[in-house]
Amino acid sequence: MEEYALIMRHEDGAKVASPEQIQQWMKQTMEWIDGIAAKNKFVSGTGLLFDGARVVVTTHAKPVVTNGPFGDIKETIGGFIVVKADSVEEAVEFAKGCPVLQGEGNSMEVRRIAHNGGAH
Repeated sequence: MEEYALIMRHEDGAKVASPEQIQQWMKQTMEWIDGIAAKNKFVSGTGLLFDGARVVVTTHAKPVVTNGPFGDIKETIGGFIVVKADSVEEAVEFAKGCPVLQGEGNSMEVRRIAHNGGAH
């Protein structure tokens, strides 16, 4: 069994939802995670805050720090969870159930986690 990161990508992190909408999304997300945990496949996870975020980008071989991720960046990472799965297909099925996919243009990235210093 492998571990996979399910990364929640939002098309536009600058759009601010109402506190009620955020609360509803959090409830749906916790129910989604509870469903994975009930199968003993949830490992860990967290949401990521936008407030105070910074982006470090290399420009002409020199790191530049900007406030962000907003404005010129079209997508942001809202959080991730780590799951155990027998195959990438099973991890994709978990990702398909994520409430973040209710947002137009949002996506879920599924990545196998490398252990022991490298991919196997």
